Amino acid sequence: MKNFSKLQISTKRMQVDKAQATMVVTVAVATFVAIFSLVSAKVLLKQRSYQARVISQQAAAETQLEKDIQSSKDLITSYKAFVGTSDNVLHGNPTGSGPQDGDNAKIILDALPSKYDFPALATSIEKILTARNLDINGITGTDDEVVQSGNNGSGDPQPVDMPFEFEVTGSYASMQQLIGDLQNSIRPFDIQKLEFQGSNDKMKLTLNAQTYYQPEKDLSIKEQTVQ
Repeated sequence: MKNFSKLQISTKRMQVDKAQATMVVTVAVATFVAIFSLVSAKVLLKQRSYQARVISQQAAAETQLEKDIQSSKDLITSYKAFVGTSDNVLHGNPTGSGPQDGDNAKIILDALPSKYDFPALATSIEKILTARNLDINGITGTDDEVVQSGNNGSGDPQPVDMPFEFEVTGSYASMQQLIGDLQNSIRPFDIQKLEFQGSNDKMKLTLNAQTYYQPEKDLSIKEQTVQ
């Protein structure tokens, strides 16, 4: 009888141990499932939030693209009207080759070039001085091409100063006409200093001034990363 009782107790203990082990496994599995569900829900919510931001940015980009397409069409129409006039903004012939001729687009580019080119500026000044039969003693300035070559286009480019100086000899009347030429030039000249020496028939003029160039506008398409 004692052996039988011990056998019953041992059997019940095994059943209890088995039940406890089953319960532990069940609790562990339930805990794992709960933690996995919470982590998965957090990941899904984060992914959903990210996808919502992506969709929002895509919608904004699509709206902006539609506006840009319409703006480009309006720009083409405006450009054709701007260069297709019977006379230009200087009242010259759009197809002519005189000092006041050329279409409006060319005049604008001549007035404010998009590239830094000091030698070309010196040539333009020399042409103006020669037209007034003035003896050119010198045209000087700082050729800043190396520095300005790194001035790439941007979305909002600003004019950049190009200072220069020249010295000429001629009649006082020619000097007066020269100042008028600079004031009426297509390209803007900001006169800083004038110095006259000599008589009416033979006068020396030293002039310090500056003109400008404006880097081209950057119209490149840029990528944006959604965080």
